[in-house]
Amino acid sequence: MEKKKNVYIIGHKNPDTDSICSALSYAYLKNTLNERDGGDVNYIASRAGQVNEETQFVLEHFQVEPPYYINDVRPQVSDIEYRETPGISSELSLKNAWYKMRKDHIVSLPILDEKKLKGIITIGDIAYSDMDVYDSRILSDAQTSYKNIVETIDGEMVVGDINGVVDDGKVVVATANLDILESYIEPNDIVLLSNRYEAQLCSIEMDAQCIIICTGTEVSKTIRRIAADHGCRVIVSPFDTYTVARLLNHSMPVRHFMTKKDLITFRDNDFVEDIQEVMAKQRVRDFPIIDKEGNYLGMMSRRNLLDLERKKMILVDHNEKTQAVDGFDEAEILEIIDHHRLGNIETTAPLYFRNQPVGCTATIVTQMYDENGIDIPPHIAGLLLSAILSDTLSFRSPTCTVVDRMIAERLAAIADVDIDEYAMDMFDAGSNLRAKTADEIFYQDFKKFTDKNVNFGVGQISSMNKKELAACSEKLLPYMEEVRSSNNLDMVLFMMTDILTESTNLLMVGEICKDVIGEAFGVEPGENSAELPGVVSRKKQLIPAILAHLP
Repeated sequence: MEKKKNVYIIGHKNPDTDSICSALSYAYLKNTLNERDGGDVNYIASRAGQVNEETQFVLEHFQVEPPYYINDVRPQVSDIEYRETPGISSELSLKNAWYKMRKDHIVSLPILDEKKLKGIITIGDIAYSDMDVYDSRILSDAQTSYKNIVETIDGEMVVGDINGVVDDGKVVVATANLDILESYIEPNDIVLLSNRYEAQLCSIEMDAQCIIICTGTEVSKTIRRIAADHGCRVIVSPFDTYTVARLLNHSMPVRHFMTKKDLITFRDNDFVEDIQEVMAKQRVRDFPIIDKEGNYLGMMSRRNLLDLERKKMILVDHNEKTQAVDGFDEAEILEIIDHHRLGNIETTAPLYFRNQPVGCTATIVTQMYDENGIDIPPHIAGLLLSAILSDTLSFRSPTCTVVDRMIAERLAAIADVDIDEYAMDMFDAGSNLRAKTADEIFYQDFKKFTDKNVNFGVGQISSMNKKELAACSEKLLPYMEEVRSSNNLDMVLFMMTDILTESTNLLMVGEICKDVIGEAFGVEPGENSAELPGVVSRKKQLIPAILAHLP
């Protein structure tokens, strides 16, 4: 069965409730349509940051797992069509390893202990065992099993136990006369001979551990009995002595020749750009891939990089470079579903772009369910409703439209919740600010913007508790200066929005802040803050006014 292709549906960095809930709801819609149409795509709801407390409340209320976390979408090893080459046992013979390589048209094999990589055997290693080994004791050095020997020479063990290994002695070809054999054969040797009865008997009496009788010669009952009495194994092979002598080295286990030290491996989550330099410096043909637990996954070569596919993405609730997940410019963007101003994301190919002047991305996603004739299940309706309530501040924001309210009321009926009660609970869960650090508060909902060569960032929190908002100011101002400096921003602004009074205390850091905010809203800002009555929307009220008055 062909593996499905992944498409990641993801919101902006420091995701808010709309970003998370729209990603989840749109992924559900896309997967439903894909299944209906018999497609081969798996749409994965994703997030580029941590889930804030308001959103966590929503997910727990409707019993939905958070989206998959991904902080960088640059191509990774997992995006490469690498070979899932099966691993082999370290006891496999060189002969069988060679046949497997020829059959599969590969030049290296991974050696595994269960799922863990123990080494690599290559065609070069096998050639070395055949061409550069002149040690007659190599079978014992390699602790070669008798099973491998019998299999390699197409033999039959006619006397003795096929289980066991060669752990001592050398290999002798018995072509000399008996006097020389008696002085040459030592205890535990393996002797190759033919149908010479005297040579067979001599080898057994000299305490050879095994005699290999070539050319398929019948072994006499007397030799079998004497061999059994001496604990000498007897193997019969159909091949001639020359062929058996050549094949014996091929019976050795691959572990004796495998590379096991300083193995160059890559993890499946390694970024391609990080491994390319390593691959270029190595003369190795294939590189093993392992997962985070160290389990073997497959083999990759430089050629596999030619088939690299960029990650495929759908962006929701943003279309600004500064708000997108890291590495987005190396991904393939298929769609953008948003309700903000047009940003500066560029694509290499046409895409589906849907942008509507409504209060929430979830409103657009709901319309897409209706347009495709897909019923909205209660838990998805709850997610969509939560996003609309959050983004419109329960219909108090000027970004809220009649369409947002109508859709929210229909979703509330499907999810079986009371809008006012649920909104109060949701905002209460998200406004637990006193125990949080400045970092946790600041990055709940922070976005960067660029216009007229001015770089600035705007964060926002909303609460129904004025005292709680006031307590946060002392924490945030020093931290905002750190953010401005470390991000090389001209201005850092933070909206402390009071939902009940529908007003914002705007904290600000940066030399141009007072002039820009004063002109934009016709107020006299203080040293680090400005009161903005009636201003609750970053998208529709704050950002447009700032952009119109940048120097």
